[in-house]
Amino acid sequence: MTGIEYGWYLPTHGDATALNNPEAAIPSSPELLHKVVAAAEGAGFTYLLIPVGQTCWEAFMSGAFVAANSKFIKPLIAARPGFMNPVLAAKMIATFDRMSGGRIAINLIAGQADQEVLSEGVAYSKEDRYALMAEETAIMKALWTQSGGVDFEGRFHRLKGARAVPKPVQKPYPRFYLGGGSAQAAEISAEHADVHLFWGDLPEKIAANVAELKTRAAKYDRRGPLNFGMRLQIICRETEAKAWAVAAALVASAKESDREKLKQRVANSEANRRVQALAAEHGDRAGDHLWTGLTRVRAGAGVAVVGNPEQVARQLQQFIDAGCSSFCLSGYLHDEEAERFGRMVRPLLDAKNGAVAAE
Repeated sequence: MTGIEYGWYLPTHGDATALNNPEAAIPSSPELLHKVVAAAEGAGFTYLLIPVGQTCWEAFMSGAFVAANSKFIKPLIAARPGFMNPVLAAKMIATFDRMSGGRIAINLIAGQADQEVLSEGVAYSKEDRYALMAEETAIMKALWTQSGGVDFEGRFHRLKGARAVPKPVQKPYPRFYLGGGSAQAAEISAEHADVHLFWGDLPEKIAANVAELKTRAAKYDRRGPLNFGMRLQIICRETEAKAWAVAAALVASAKESDREKLKQRVANSEANRRVQALAAEHGDRAGDHLWTGLTRVRAGAGVAVVGNPEQVARQLQQFIDAGCSSFCLSGYLHDEEAERFGRMVRPLLDAKNGAVAAE
């Protein structure tokens, strides 16, 4: 992959101008999603990350909505271990790819919270979910690349003469993304992912993680190099003071008890533990423009880049210099922040790095 790739986030669970404040919540609706899709595509983002979880609209149906209401942006849709038979998943993804003209990417997700996964009918432990993910990903790739029937004898699945029709438009198959902080996540990325996404961290820590994952990837017969990216929030305004005021307003309703509840809910997630440790070590600011305040109320991507356009671009450039070529971004409100990023920040980065062209 040459140049820098940018993806945005589709808030199928709704949007907000302040978190943990019901009066500031905007419920999900087709109208809201239309606005975000249009803003993201207008800003030139390559893909849209579609979340999964109890409060989210179903990802494949939401992805079909995105493809039907856009021209080039790709839905990044989760393949979740244990939620779907891998033969059916391979057929669904390939059919989507055909029907959309090659517009789907795959997000490998084991799940942050055991209780939430269990509530949706998947009883595997986190370790078993990763093992199942590796097995199901290998099955899907075999179904897409082998001309005859696929035989497979694994720990979780047994196939005899399996086939998946049609084959994907994208050859040999769509791109795989994976975000996770555990050794298991790193190993699956090393073997199967095209892009490994890190959550917010210090640039020097990201550079060390990139080097470690490159060493892991060198063990495998891959179709191409493993690329690296950052999953971050963006809070950009014309002035630094305005940006920090928006950041403060986002968490004005947050309590320390909210953080403790969140930490307990995702205690089995290595990536979440690292994000919380970053906040504990550095306070709200892990850098001049790297803000951990959202970790009080938001699991996952709780680190934000805050500042004026030049400051945001400089902070992102540090991650590019650390080895990242992909950014999966989001911000509140999602349609408005997408537009601001495309107008104010991306031109600064593109002038220095180039970008993956949106088609």
